[in-house]
Amino acid sequence: GIQINKTSRNTVLFMTNIGTTRSSVAYLIEVLVEIAKDLDELLDDASRMERLSFDKRVASLIEHVPPLPDFSRFHDAFRAGPDTPEGDIRSAFFLAYDEDNCDYLDLDDRLSERLEAGEELVSASFIIPYPPGFPILVPGQVISPENMKFMRALDLTEIHGFRADLGLRVFTEAALKAQKKN
Repeated sequence: GIQINKTSRNTVLFMTNIGTTRSSVAYLIEVLVEIAKDLDELLDDASRMERLSFDKRVASLIEHVPPLPDFSRFHDAFRAGPDTPEGDIRSAFFLAYDEDNCDYLDLDDRLSERLEAGEELVSASFIIPYPPGFPILVPGQVISPENMKFMRALDLTEIHGFRADLGLRVFTEAALKAQKKN
């Protein structure tokens, strides 16, 4: 059959398998065409204000998407030295297994203020928004203000590795100091 693999604010990804029949795919296409027709009819009957509102919603989904942030850098505790940008993602990943090494921070204005003031906060997990489906933060990466702007602009239910009920998982200062000594 056909299953929904994932959804986002502006996409639906359908998944088929070897047992999917031609009629199943034809039915899916038929339903999608019917949805498109219903939307066209809705827009044909819409007032100018309703049409303007609809156009703004569409634009917010496809045009006003924030730019992907560049990779900031690995924290010094996960680098071999100041001469290399490469980081030891493996040690950062396993350091996060000990809950005492981690804390959670809300994605609020205070977090942005701390980052803008130059405080170094370091991700303790992979943060993967869907879409695009690849990490914007990895364990051991210094969190930048651009990372936070990007995350805040997204639908938070679509970010793997982020817990909306707890916040963003970061390393404690004590864990980073202990790691740096090793």
